[in-house]
Amino acid sequence: MDNKPKLLIVDDLPSNIRLMTAILASDYHLFVATSGQAALAIVQQHTIDLVLLDLLMPEMDGFEVCRRLQLAEHSRHIPIIIVTAQNSVAEETRALAMGAVDFISKPLSPPVVLARIQTHLGLKHSRELLAMQSRELAKQNEQLLQASQMRDDVERIMRHDLKAPLNAMIGFLDILQQSLELDQEQSEMFYLVSQGAQTLLNMINLSMELFRIEQGTFRLDAAALDLLGLLRRQESFLKRSLQLKGSRICLLLEKEEVCSGQHFWVYGEELLCESLLGNLLKNAVEATPMQQPVTISLWQEGGMGWVSIHNQGMVPAEIRHIFFNKYVTYGKSKGIGLGAYSARLLTQAQGGSIAMHSSESEGTTILFSLPLPPQ
Repeated sequence: MDNKPKLLIVDDLPSNIRLMTAILASDYHLFVATSGQAALAIVQQHTIDLVLLDLLMPEMDGFEVCRRLQLAEHSRHIPIIIVTAQNSVAEETRALAMGAVDFISKPLSPPVVLARIQTHLGLKHSRELLAMQSRELAKQNEQLLQASQMRDDVERIMRHDLKAPLNAMIGFLDILQQSLELDQEQSEMFYLVSQGAQTLLNMINLSMELFRIEQGTFRLDAAALDLLGLLRRQESFLKRSLQLKGSRICLLLEKEEVCSGQHFWVYGEELLCESLLGNLLKNAVEATPMQQPVTISLWQEGGMGWVSIHNQGMVPAEIRHIFFNKYVTYGKSKGIGLGAYSARLLTQAQGGSIAMHSSESEGTTILFSLPLPPQ
C-alpha cells in the first residue's frame, strides 16, 4: 500500500462519491462507505487519517456516525469534515459541537476541498508529533528521576559507610594522645588531625541534613548554643590561612571587642551552626585582601541574634543577585557553588534569615540572624 494519507468518503449517493474521487484520487488513498455502519467498520479495520462525512443518509445519519467515531478510543483522534448540501447555521453548529473539525457546503469547489483537507491533515500531524515528543519527554523525565534516585541512594550509602572508619580514627587518635608523652607541638598536631577528622565526620552528617532540608523532611532539634565559642573554634581552623594573608579576625560584641569569658547565646543546632559559620568565615578569609582583617559583629535585636561578617573583598556584580543560589560560583577553579547556598538553607532551617551586600567602596558584608533561646 502507498504512503499517501488515507481518507474515508462517507456518502450514500454514487454521484457524490464519483465527484469526490475525481478531486482526491491523485493525492490520497481513498476508502468509500455508502452507509454509517460501513464507515464504522472501515475505521475499525484500517488506519484512517481523515473522514469526509455526508449528513443525510438512511438508517444512520452523519450526526450519529460523528458521535460514534468520537466516542471510540481508536477513532476519536480522526478529524471529521462534514460535506453536505444542508448548510444551515444550526446544522453546522451541531456538527461542530459533536466533534467535526470543519464544514464544507455543496456544490463543492475542488480547490476549497483540497485546501481544507491539507489544513486538517497538517494539524493532525502536528498534534501527533507533539504527543510523540510529550511521551519522549515523559520517558526521559522518568529516566532522570530514576538516575537521581539512584544517585541519592548511593550518596546515602557512602555517607553511612564513611562514618564508621572516621569514628574509629577519632577514637584511636584520642587513645594515642592520652597514652603517649607528647610535647606541645606534637599535641597541637594531634589536635589538628583529630579536629580534621571530626570536621570531615561533621561534613558527612551535614550532607545528610542538607538532603533532608531540600527534601522537606528535616526536623530541627534546637538547643541554646554559644556562638562565640563556635566562632573561636572556627578561627583556630583558619589560623594557617590567616597567617598566610597577614590577616586576623576581629570579634565585636554589641560594638565592643570581645573579652575572655563572654558568650553569645542563640537557639539552633550545633552541627548546622558550625557548618554555617565555617562556610561563611572560610569564604570571607579567602576573599579579604592581604593584610586586611575580617570583622565579625554580634548583637541582639528584635528577639534575634544578629551576626555580621565583613571583609574588604568584593563579590562580582555578575553573581550578586544570585549569590545564595545553588551552584553559583565565580573565579574559583575548584569552587562548586554550594557554600553560600548551604548557608542560606542552614539559616532558614533554624528560623533565621541571611542577606549579602557588596560594593567596591564598602567591601562585602554577610548578615544573618538566628533566634534567641526561649526565656
